[in-house]
Amino acid sequence: MRGLWLEDQKLSFRDDLANPVPKLGEALIKMRLAGICSTDLELWCGYYPYHDILGHEFVGEVVEAPGREDLAGKRVVGSISITCGGCEACLAGRKSHCINRKTLGIRNHAGAFADYLTLPTGNLYLVPDVVSDDEAVFTELLAAALEIQEQVHIQSGMRVLVVGAGRLGMLIAQSLALIGCDLKVVVRREAPALLLSSLGIKSIDVSEVQNSMADLVVEVTGSPQGFALSRKAVRPKGTLVLKSTFAGDVSLNLSSLVVDEISVIGSRCGPFAPALRLLAAKKINPLPLIESRFPLEKGVEALEHARHPGILKVLLFP
Repeated sequence: MRGLWLEDQKLSFRDDLANPVPKLGEALIKMRLAGICSTDLELWCGYYPYHDILGHEFVGEVVEAPGREDLAGKRVVGSISITCGGCEACLAGRKSHCINRKTLGIRNHAGAFADYLTLPTGNLYLVPDVVSDDEAVFTELLAAALEIQEQVHIQSGMRVLVVGAGRLGMLIAQSLALIGCDLKVVVRREAPALLLSSLGIKSIDVSEVQNSMADLVVEVTGSPQGFALSRKAVRPKGTLVLKSTFAGDVSLNLSSLVVDEISVIGSRCGPFAPALRLLAAKKINPLPLIESRFPLEKGVEALEHARHPGILKVLLFP
């Protein structure tokens, strides 16, 4: 089997990998399309000591599923957290924080940048016929964007600032725009500003960010500088949502958070079913975010390309 292998922060394309074998309750999935995420790039930089096949954003076709033969031939996407179901967190309904969890392409489970992958059938979601592969491959990323609305009650008219107009930031902006809040997105380049304008979303330059200008700030830059800018923008008793995961540390003035009574919320994976419904209803349009496509064997080149500033979604195909 072919795949992109990460080991000791070295990425390589291999064609000698063993085909995964699904256990009872799992599905063997043939990758149709996969998306390169900022987390993949940060893993490459050493964010987490992962040694295996990279990739967690995908749309695929079920080849076989022992015990769930009805899934064979179906197009699917899949939630990436593989949980035990029996630990304290799982039993308390906090499955996304399972003590024994594995994570597709991130932690203790081979990922989607390969010809085949496996996932528990309970993690799979059928892709509606009206959703193309190009749209479906954004399901995991859109679900992560929607998690913000699961965590924070956002009202119409609330001043919301998204700091970061990259792959995830663009989807967060589209999902928040549906609420009718007073939304602005911080951009550093003309291209994302033009794209946001075409979607009817207002953007502002970094130089326009003012102290305490927003009730809710979503930080999605993946940089310490982005965090500092986000902290500046959130008002006292406001909320700061952190979506970035990246290698390295951030200098943080905890006293200012206490004095200003800032609510800080970490946010990662989110709900797949609503994401698919929005894609099917064409209320979210991820297609303008597709910047380029590479065949799997050019995967190292694809990730190198995705590292460049300003690059949006890079896709891999078999």
